[in-house]
Amino acid sequence: MSTATASPKLPVLTAESNLTRYLQEIRKFPMLEADQEYMLARRWQEREDLEAAHQLVTSHLRLVAKIAMGYRGYGLPLAELISEGNVGMMQAVKRFDPEKGFRLATYAMWWIRAAIQEYILHSWSLVKMGTTAAQKKLFFNLRKLKGQMQAIDDGDLHPEQVSHIATQLSVPEVDVVNMNRRLAGPDHSLNAPLRIDGDGEWQDWLTDDSEDQETRYAEDEELTKRRALLVRAMENLNDREKHILNERRLKEEPTTLEELSQEYGISRERVRQIEVRAFEKLQKAIRNAAIEERLATA
Repeated sequence: MSTATASPKLPVLTAESNLTRYLQEIRKFPMLEADQEYMLARRWQEREDLEAAHQLVTSHLRLVAKIAMGYRGYGLPLAELISEGNVGMMQAVKRFDPEKGFRLATYAMWWIRAAIQEYILHSWSLVKMGTTAAQKKLFFNLRKLKGQMQAIDDGDLHPEQVSHIATQLSVPEVDVVNMNRRLAGPDHSLNAPLRIDGDGEWQDWLTDDSEDQETRYAEDEELTKRRALLVRAMENLNDREKHILNERRLKEEPTTLEELSQEYGISRERVRQIEVRAFEKLQKAIRNAAIEERLATA
């Protein structure tokens, strides 16, 4: 429970207000010394002191504004960019651990940028611009690289420019071409007519290749059952078997046998044997649990 009364609201930059006035307002909040920041962070972490959190946020509003201004080239209102950046700043304060030994600004800038970039990606187009880390990297660096090549106002890029950008960002050349065209062209309504003198719309020619609701429901139900069986089956393993199996079979990037052998002080071959035995025990437990479930529902 908070030990302080509600703090005053943060300054807000609206479409009607003046940027200079907003910057003057946020400069009134003092910058914090390292020891002040540490004590405020501890107060928030230990007692959820709202006044402490407010001081941490307001002392970094200038950082938010500076980062947000770096994204003005995407054609979105600066007020909205700053607002989203402030949300990221609040999230950073909420998760900041002063015991890690670094300053809040170092930690917060990642949350601020992430919040602003997600907002830009969702606002730039009705169609999602980027779904992978590489596509997002391309989206946010393409304009900068085009500026360096003095091609910011060009249409299609020259082949050598495409090749240079693709190499710089480690993405396929076709992704560079497609993203450049997406950023250069506006979105088109699916309700737009196919022909001026026709009644049909573009959306009439779209097909839905996704699964129907019944299929998705059945698959979700089956996945839920399998997860439940896995959880029950894991109870048959001891702590070491659970840990090794999880590290070797259930992680996206499996831990190496060498790393686990050092952790447990045993040979890599011994780790492999434990992994195999644990997996066999897990398979057997899952089969038995599935049989019991079928018998119970028969």
